[in-house]
Formats: sequence, structure tokens, C-alpha cells
Amino acid sequence: MTSSLALTCETLTLHLRHTFTISRGSEDVAETVLLRLRADGVDALGESAPISRYDEDALQVTQMLQRLMLGGRDLFCFDDVLDLLPAGAFGARCALDLALHDLAGKRLGIPLYRLLGLDPARAAETSFTIGIADPQKTIEKTKEARHLPILKVKIGAGNDVETIEAIRSVYGGRVRLDANEAWTPEVAVSTLKALARFDIEFCEQPIAAGQPEGLRFVKERSPIPIFVDEDSKSLADLARLYGCVDGINIKLVKCGGIREAVRMIHAARALDMKIMIGCMIESSVLATAAAHLTPLVDYADIDGPLLITDDPFVGVRYDGARMRLPDAPGLGVVPRPPT
Repeated sequence: MTSSLALTCETLTLHLRHTFTISRGSEDVAETVLLRLRADGVDALGESAPISRYDEDALQVTQMLQRLMLGGRDLFCFDDVLDLLPAGAFGARCALDLALHDLAGKRLGIPLYRLLGLDPARAAETSFTIGIADPQKTIEKTKEARHLPILKVKIGAGNDVETIEAIRSVYGGRVRLDANEAWTPEVAVSTLKALARFDIEFCEQPIAAGQPEGLRFVKERSPIPIFVDEDSKSLADLARLYGCVDGINIKLVKCGGIREAVRMIHAARALDMKIMIGCMIESSVLATAAAHLTPLVDYADIDGPLLITDDPFVGVRYDGARMRLPDAPGLGVVPRPPT
């Protein structure tokens, strides 16, 4: 039981290195919610990067968290504490879930990967995301990142073959695609057939979410493996995707945190799906939590801290694409020293 407890929230405003464009829109600045939880003299951190696609924003998440009444609760009973929030409040649950895991690790004096029984040496390599831009800008951004072995390229603006051709003119590493629901099933098949010659690892969310048979249509005809993101929000989504896709993208803020992500990973394995852990535009708090889970998965796309100029924290370290997990207790995230 916890006798002394305080919970506070603040909004983090994160500035992107480049305008970040996907098929649904563009952004130069992202807002996340930082949760600080202090219990019996131990300080813990959580973060949420609310997703407008799911009608969540920083204000809504903050208000939910600030209404929490945690006094007298056993904060090691993760599920009981998380259930103080509505089941569908994934953004708020994510921030609280991370803070509970951070707190538990710090109380026990062990890093999160050890709390979960994982080997940090098996942390996955991450891709680096190239947003939609004109071919010349795309080439410039690709040249900046060509020392990295994996790129995830946002497509769906109508010039997809030209975009990938431009990237392949200066980059020989592994390439993954993300269409963010841009195509119809028929357009997805024809476009992916045209892109197959560029040696593509897989394509994420080619069509609008909510069409499992449309995904099956694409998967059966595409020469490129099909993953989903918007269609794999939480555990409840996976059964209907069986046989329709090759893999899923799990995001902590999308599913509600580490507890739900682990459930999704085990279910996806049982359904013979490949698994990627992804991220939003976020600080090292949320990205480091996701990185701790990557020994369990096949792929990672945890480049949020690499896409911003003003990350206020230090956590997971990037050795090229290889992620190095912090050894400090809990998430292992600390404030960035002033420069």
C-alpha cells in the first residue's frame, strides 16, 4: 500500500527536424502528456502521445489522469490500478501503465527489461522514418539517413513509384513502406506490384482500417508482405485479422501500455503473425518503454526521439539502428543535461 502519493501532468511540445507528412496530413510540432508519479519518495515517469486518429488529445488525456484517485491503492496491482480508467481510454492508460512499471522497477532496483524477464542484447534494430515529400526533398532526407540500415517510407500521395525510385537511387539498405490507409484494395495491389522490384521488406496499412476481407484480398495478391497498424489497435482486434495479414504494428499509446502490448504479442504469436513495435512522435520516455519490449518482437520502428530536436529526456541510446537499453532501474530515463 502507498501512504504518500502525488500525481502531476504536463504537456511536452516537441519540434520535428523536418515537416512530417503522411497520407492524412502534416505536422511540425507534436504534443505529448508527461505523467509524474511520486509514491513514498520514489519518482516515476509515464508518457502518452495521444492520437487524433482515435479522437484523443493532450487535454483529454491530462484531465483523465488528473481525476485519478490512487490513494490507498497497491500500485503493484497494475491491472486494478489501470482499471480506474475507462477501458477505451488508451492514451491515458498508456501514461499510467508506464509510470507504474517505472515505479515498480525503481522500487525493486531493476530495469524494465529485467522486470519482464528479457535479454537486452536481443533488442531489435529500429527503422528510421522518411515522411512524404517531393522527390528532391525525399532524396535529401534519405541522404541524411543513409548511414542507417533500415528506412520506413511514408507513401500514399500518388507518386509512390517515383518516390521509391528516388530513394533507391541513393540508398541500398532495407526499405519498409507505410501507406497509412491511403489506397483501395485494388489500388494497393497494383501499386505494390509496381513497387516490388525495389526490394521492399513489407507494407504497412495499405487500406482503410475495418476491412479484414479487403486486407485478405490484398495479401493474397501482393508480392510484398502486408502489415497493419490502424487495424491492430488492441488485443480485441487480432482475431478478425487472422489469415488477412502477415504482421501487426503494436504501439503502446495505441493499445494502452506495456501490459496490453505483451498480451498482443503473445496472441499474435499464437496466430502466426509477425510483430513490430512502433511509436508516434514522442520523447525518450515513451520510446524507451517501447524499446524495452523489442526482445519479444521481430521488428521495431522506435525512432520518435530521432525525429525531434528538443527531447527533454535521455533513455534508449541509438548505435546506428541498434537500440541500447538503459541499465538504470525502471524505464531508465533521466532528464537531459543542460547544454
